[in-house]
Amino acid sequence: MTSKLQLYSIYMSSPCFRVLIALNLKGLDYEYKAVNLFEKEQNRPEYLKINPLGYVPALVDGNIVLADSFAIILYLEEKYPQHPLLPCDLVKKAINYQVANIVCSSIQPLLRLPILRYIEENVGEDEKFQWVYKHVAKGFAALEILLKHHAGKYATGDQIYMADVFLAPQLISVTDRFNFGMSEYPLLSRLYETYKQVPAIQNALPQNQPDFPGRTS
Repeated sequence: MTSKLQLYSIYMSSPCFRVLIALNLKGLDYEYKAVNLFEKEQNRPEYLKINPLGYVPALVDGNIVLADSFAIILYLEEKYPQHPLLPCDLVKKAINYQVANIVCSSIQPLLRLPILRYIEENVGEDEKFQWVYKHVAKGFAALEILLKHHAGKYATGDQIYMADVFLAPQLISVTDRFNFGMSEYPLLSRLYETYKQVPAIQNALPQNQPDFPGRTS
């Protein structure tokens, strides 16, 4: 009997969000195991055995343990070929990797909770938001240019691929959490509206996760 995938996650994490989208797109069954970062559960010895960095997400698939969203998504892509997340075309595949890396290397790490908390506590709340807006604006401007000649209904064509899996959570999180204005990014704004209609993305939204505050079912 094949054991169910286990995803260690928290509702507010965009890296967790992107893994949830990939799992949903591929139609994979999984057990959601909440890790409460506010209660420091990520620093408990039992979790550090799963991810020594103490970050989420982490995925357990039998005796395979992975603790990085990019690695998890590539693993899911290799093991579970249904609904491919990468196109066959080499150029479009490279663009998908580039979009994913812009999000997970140049935007999202700068918005991590410990960084924003440090700025707020040591510099001030206004400076925290200025930090967010500056780095999001730089990343979104680059993505707007990059995708100009590749986008269709979705980021790199008319099918959802890896670029969308990384981009959707970033667009949704900065607009919802930080009220970031999207008027300067018409292509990304259109994608944002499109993503909100996709069931696999809807089901991965923070408010639809079992650990979302106030959720009873």
